[in-house]
Amino acid sequence: MNRRAELASIYVRIGRTYLRWAPSLLLLALIVFIPLGLVHAIAVQAEIGSFDVDSLVEIFAAAAAVIALAVTGLLGEVFYTGAVAISLTHPHDGKPPTLLETARMVNYGPLIAIDLIYGVAVAVGLVFFFVPGLLVFVWLALAAPVVEIEHHGVRAALLRSLQLVRGKFLLVAAVMIPIELVGDGLTNLATEVAHDLLGETLLSKWLADVLSNLAFTPFFAVAAVLLTVDRIHEKEGAVVELHSKPAP
Repeated sequence: MNRRAELASIYVRIGRTYLRWAPSLLLLALIVFIPLGLVHAIAVQAEIGSFDVDSLVEIFAAAAAVIALAVTGLLGEVFYTGAVAISLTHPHDGKPPTLLETARMVNYGPLIAIDLIYGVAVAVGLVFFFVPGLLVFVWLALAAPVVEIEHHGVRAALLRSLQLVRGKFLLVAAVMIPIELVGDGLTNLATEVAHDLLGETLLSKWLADVLSNLAFTPFFAVAAVLLTVDRIHEKEGAVVELHSKPAP
């Protein structure tokens, strides 16, 4: 299969998987992003633009604020992706787990740690160097599914993501980067609409964050899980079964 056909195939599978699982994916996104959206909204509410960049200290302070916003913007995507990996792949009594069962099975510690490490690494890379930020974003994109599919700890999951992406970097980048860019665009659009309706308030920022995450993060999570399953199979021949539909 050539690269274009392979890329088209993965996008078609992402769409089909999303359509089959949409109610469960959206409900899980609400559970995750309503509280996390408030965290991000509080960070956005801080007046980053008020820094006077006449001194080196204030420049670093402004950069730190931008990094904080970038980190909180990514916060939750990795954790949510890990939870989706459980829903799609975990053979719970031969059936997909319910949302309550998924909540009980999530490896909270490793996923939260990877979420923070990933967010900080990408944010720092993008703010100061840009290209390294993109590289980190792609190389570590499969760490969360690996935690839940192969039951690795933090360090092992990060290294495993590097191993799985190796040889398919361009494919992973061509899937994950456009989804993230579309998500950023939706976030900006949702923010503008919320501001027009509710003004420059914490509530408007919270609402915009939750709605934008509902719109795109399920696609991000499904893409990461499908890429992980494919790469495990291609590298080692191991088959990770995907449930055809969610639990009733």
